[in-house]
Amino acid sequence: MAIEQPSLPPTADDFVSTLSSDRARLGYSLARDEGESFWLLGMLQTIRIGREDTGGRYGLLEIVVPQGLGSPYHVHPEEDEWFYVLEGELTFYVAEARLSLPAGSFGFGPKGIPHTFFGQSAEPARALVGFQPMQFEGFVREVGTPAPERVLPPVSREHPDPARLAPIAKRNGFIILGPPGPPPGQ
Repeated sequence: MAIEQPSLPPTADDFVSTLSSDRARLGYSLARDEGESFWLLGMLQTIRIGREDTGGRYGLLEIVVPQGLGSPYHVHPEEDEWFYVLEGELTFYVAEARLSLPAGSFGFGPKGIPHTFFGQSAEPARALVGFQPMQFEGFVREVGTPAPERVLPPVSREHPDPARLAPIAKRNGFIILGPPGPPPGQ
């Protein structure tokens, strides 16, 4: 009678390149300076695991947010969004609630509940942002500009055009309700 040997844990040689289309199935790692990066609305956003990797089931971005910049006030009808702040501080609004998220803090924006965030600290905030399912990535790709290097984009004197962004947002699973910053009336 043969005794079945336990399988050994994977080694570094068992993992695939970060460029492989099979990487999520087999496992992969990204260094701090790896992943597709985009300049979007004054922020640097890096896709750590995207919809192509997961069949759209979930995704994770790393964002760098300068003080005073952030997302428009918006709602995801079908997509949950969560934040884990690595450095600096974000202000996060969920409906009418204002939450301070310093480094080490977590915030959750459930689907169907309007929310927004913006950089609060003098130094840029850095956070991981998860989505389930991953629809937002389409907006990043359509509106963002591939970052030629991993730095914040040059400061723009122009504000984003909500009329241009609204249909793109809708195609990618969310509805813009107001400009970046606190919700209307706050």
